[in-house]
Amino acid sequence: MSAVTDLKSLAERAADELAEATALESLTWVAETFPLNRWILASNMQDAVLIDLAAKVVSGFDVLFLETGYHFAETIGTRDAVESVYPLTIVNALPDQTVPEQDAEHGPNLFERAPDRCCALRKVIPLQRTLSRYDAWVTGVRRVDAPTRANTPIVGWDERNGLVKINPIAAWTDEEFNAYIAEHGILENPLVGAGYPSIGCAPCTAKPLPGADPRSGRWAGQGKTECGLHG
Repeated sequence: MSAVTDLKSLAERAADELAEATALESLTWVAETFPLNRWILASNMQDAVLIDLAAKVVSGFDVLFLETGYHFAETIGTRDAVESVYPLTIVNALPDQTVPEQDAEHGPNLFERAPDRCCALRKVIPLQRTLSRYDAWVTGVRRVDAPTRANTPIVGWDERNGLVKINPIAAWTDEEFNAYIAEHGILENPLVGAGYPSIGCAPCTAKPLPGADPRSGRWAGQGKTECGLHG
């Protein structure tokens, strides 16, 4: 069998075995199953919940950050703070072009005219290129995040990227998530406290209206709810 076939079979078995696993149980499985240089944890630096959980199990792991060139200063500050506090290595995934280079080729503010294309160039392609060096990636996707994520498994096979995908906190409610932050004093992007419950690139992130869906501030008015990283 090919390495990909072996990984896919591993993911299918783990999907059943870890269907009800806690976050620490699933992260322990990752640490015991994959060499340290063969898995990576992805973070958008909205908070360090998943990073804190992983650090309870293993040290020296890689953390994927999509350096789009459009981040809030607070997000970059959170990334730098996380790197100074936890025993990990930040892997900054860079697009092929800087923002000025992209503007020169595609015209300025591509995110306004063709947000899907902008996300592809600055997020999806760099993600795929980075993930090609690993056998598994760990994400903070939760089922309550959006209707499109309601069936997120703890462990699954990422067909598009060809590797095992682990979502340790998929089953966590907002209450459980916020309680973990409060109880453990977790680093959090200052923008969260300023009214931004879902943080992406600065040009495409706004404060949701009172009572609105937390992700309604992402790509507001664009008819877009996902950047394409998770299917």
